[in-house]
Amino acid sequence: MIDFKQKLEEIERQENSGIDPETAEIILNNKRRKKIITYIIAILVIALVFSSKVLISSQSSSAWLPGFNIFNKLRHLIGSADKQLPGEEKDRINLLLLGMGGEGHDGAYLTDTIMLLSLKPSTGQVAMVSLPRDLTAPINGSGWRKINSINAYAEMDEKGSGGAVTTEALGKLLQIPIDYYIRVDFNGFVKVIDELGGVEINVENLLDDYSYPISGQEDNPNYYARFEHLHIKPGLQKMSGELALKYARSRHAAGLEGSDFARARRQQLLLEAVKAKLLSRQTLLNPITVGKLINQFNKNVSTNLSIWEMLRLWELSKDVNRDQITNKVLSDAPDGLLVASQGEDGAYILIPRTGNFSQIKTLIQNIFETTTPAGKTTVATPVKISQPASVLIYNGTWIIGLASRTAAKLIDAGFSISQTANAPLRDYSESIAYDLSAGKNQNAWKMLQNITKAQAAKELPDWLASYIASTSPTDFVVILGTEADKIE
Repeated sequence: MIDFKQKLEEIERQENSGIDPETAEIILNNKRRKKIITYIIAILVIALVFSSKVLISSQSSSAWLPGFNIFNKLRHLIGSADKQLPGEEKDRINLLLLGMGGEGHDGAYLTDTIMLLSLKPSTGQVAMVSLPRDLTAPINGSGWRKINSINAYAEMDEKGSGGAVTTEALGKLLQIPIDYYIRVDFNGFVKVIDELGGVEINVENLLDDYSYPISGQEDNPNYYARFEHLHIKPGLQKMSGELALKYARSRHAAGLEGSDFARARRQQLLLEAVKAKLLSRQTLLNPITVGKLINQFNKNVSTNLSIWEMLRLWELSKDVNRDQITNKVLSDAPDGLLVASQGEDGAYILIPRTGNFSQIKTLIQNIFETTTPAGKTTVATPVKISQPASVLIYNGTWIIGLASRTAAKLIDAGFSISQTANAPLRDYSESIAYDLSAGKNQNAWKMLQNITKAQAAKELPDWLASYIASTSPTDFVVILGTEADKIE
């Protein structure tokens, strides 16, 4: 069998034909050195992004240069290359990302950002699920409380324990193994982005927030001096660390960007932008930047990932493309799995729409699934419809939440939902659908039937005809039967 490495070297020698053998060998050795150095730098940067463990001295920006300690670490890494991460044997690795204000901020240890990242090694797929900070859940037998407080309570009991305790609690809640966490404070996040020279983000919607709080002005006697106007136009924008943090944290913007769920989406976009800049050649081959990043990571990032685990995670995820990433945000939208409520103290909270976490656990546990147990039918993630279409959804069963779950799938495919409601009769076994657009949108009609598995029907029942005549026009109507509950 031909050795692949020898074959590459032979090709490179052929490319240098016409050069004397000694010179050609020097050129080849230089190329090898560059590859080795690049790989070493990549290992260090990826490791240090996710670790506060000091591999090397960070006393000066020149301390990044390879020394005995680094080579000892690299030998250890190479020796661990055949190990598997927890979850690899089941083809899913789960990691929790936590962002908190840190020292100098109100609620320094409250986790403003909570995001579950899952990797499917066999396909390279990645799922990012944002859990809102106001989601309230039963935690460790201490009653229902906001999940953003788990880290803070743990830190009060034992300094440095918040990441591990939060990970364990959410793993139990969602009934999935979450083996790793990465926790970052926002001061460090700003400095990391600045060390990278800023990041570029494709801003999806205009962000106009007239009430963005100014740090240090929280108690200013002049109430209006406590806030600034944050205005970010849509399109590709280069952001400094400070602006990127504002973009990720804004909570009071007008229009589409004014919810916590829009904010979670912005945080996901920012995370992807930081990853792209961090892994660029511009960063990896700049020793001064690498040295400064090491310093920031050591100060502001904590994780339970060991060095060999970082390397393994890097190997498994380094080739992931944007179209392999699934983004989900739990929300209280009409089709969402949460509803807004008030705590006993009158505070705003979010609770599961069904009163328990069964639907949320199903979503997260099966986020990569293409087949499901118990004879359930699976619908692959649909392509977006080619032109707008609206749907009125009726639940023709006694299955709680069926209309909301179906609405979520249709929204993912680009449909707008006119309304979800219960049908007057709740004894439907098969789903049926009506095309009220007179066949004008065949692409959407076929996709609707594919997603809901509904049979086409022509004659509207009297109750439905009366309702449609008295309300805003809609393109399609679906009445869900019990078979719809078997569709994932």
